[in-house]
Amino acid sequence: MFDKFKDECGIFGVFGHPEAANLTYLGLYALQHRGQEGAGIVSSDGNKLYGHKEMGLVADIFNEGALSRLQGSSAIGHVRYSTAGESHLKNVQPLLVDYARGPLAVAHNGNLINASILRDELEARGSIFQSTTDTEVIIHLIATSKEGGFFERLVDALGQVKGAYSLLFLTESSMVAVRDPNGFRPLCLGRLKNAYIVASETCALDLVEAEYIRDIEPGEIVVIDNNGLTSQKPFTEVKPSPCIFEFIYFARPDSNVFGRNVYEIRKKFGKQLAREHPVEADMVIPVPDSGVPAAIGYAEEAGIPFETGLIRNHYIGRTFIEPRQSIRHFGVKIKLNAVREALVGKRVVVVDDSIVRGTTARKIIKMIRAAGAKEVHFRISSPPTMFPCFYGVDTPSRQELIASSHTVEETNKYITSDTLGYLSAEGMHSVANGNNACDACFTGSYPLEFPWMGQRQLRLFEK
Repeated sequence: MFDKFKDECGIFGVFGHPEAANLTYLGLYALQHRGQEGAGIVSSDGNKLYGHKEMGLVADIFNEGALSRLQGSSAIGHVRYSTAGESHLKNVQPLLVDYARGPLAVAHNGNLINASILRDELEARGSIFQSTTDTEVIIHLIATSKEGGFFERLVDALGQVKGAYSLLFLTESSMVAVRDPNGFRPLCLGRLKNAYIVASETCALDLVEAEYIRDIEPGEIVVIDNNGLTSQKPFTEVKPSPCIFEFIYFARPDSNVFGRNVYEIRKKFGKQLAREHPVEADMVIPVPDSGVPAAIGYAEEAGIPFETGLIRNHYIGRTFIEPRQSIRHFGVKIKLNAVREALVGKRVVVVDDSIVRGTTARKIIKMIRAAGAKEVHFRISSPPTMFPCFYGVDTPSRQELIASSHTVEETNKYITSDTLGYLSAEGMHSVANGNNACDACFTGSYPLEFPWMGQRQLRLFEK
């Protein structure tokens, strides 16, 4: 039903506020779009760490009683994405452990491309893993490090991993934020009175009324404790390669990521798309919700009226009973419905952010035609997605991506649109001013290479 790439998770942390757990709850609420499978919060009162995590949505997991047990003036939280395979509470973060140096909690957004290799080496030396997450590899590397203090152990551990990581650590007396040298995933720093806030996106800062200070820089480790904030860059510097799909789909439109406003970027994608793929039509409609800003931009640039031709049901639960054959295309119908009165007899431009397998696009177009549209022209505000991601996004294998084996013309025929147009890679980069941005899912040009590119990511994603 949801034929989209799935971002792995979102993280949020507070240090130095008497309502740290409550603020973290709100922050996770704002980041719910980054993961709907499970969520957790770990807090510290300066002497002990307290944790609570469950499967489900943030609003269902944390009630007044649960939050009251999360004591202290510092806390970190995590929302985890939905996988295609099995899911377990043991994989929900923050992970909370006790090791020789005391209690430690960690929340991670990203994916370590050498996690399987490191895990095998650690297990061979006697490490026992409790989850299937790559995040636990970092904990074991910290625990087995020969370095002295926590900071030195952390640098030693992260020096051994490769991949994408925006991390939050919590000890009894400090909160540590880290971003990998490539800066694949976003992470920002804010201030709320005397407290520091760290979040995946600025929309979470807005909700708790925190002031945005700056982004955590690629390769930076920020340590926040009772003495204030210190920053170091202990890793070899590389050219940053932030994920351009944050602009296309993952981030909330009201967020600023990588120093740019997501809504404005998506709207400009739509304008550029209209310049590259114009068509005579009566209306422009988005595939809600992610296609809305680009559709507005397309309509403005093309001078074609913007209309709401598809209505999204925002109240879909985690599970539903699907009829076997009695209702065709049930999965899409429960999420979207066409507005017949707006579409009948019209030439329609439909704007969406991406096509993955093509199955959802095909069903949406059939739905629009069934509502009486005379022509359906599909426009995508990103290039064809041809390669899987290994940097913190759960994506299908390359064989499942329709653009990897079909030309634009063949895809157009499959999804049954009258015409199909994608935003060019050049147009995308010109809008985002991000020639250094990671666009591997479009081009196959991976900033970090590894020997198993054609496969899916980790055991975490396996059925």
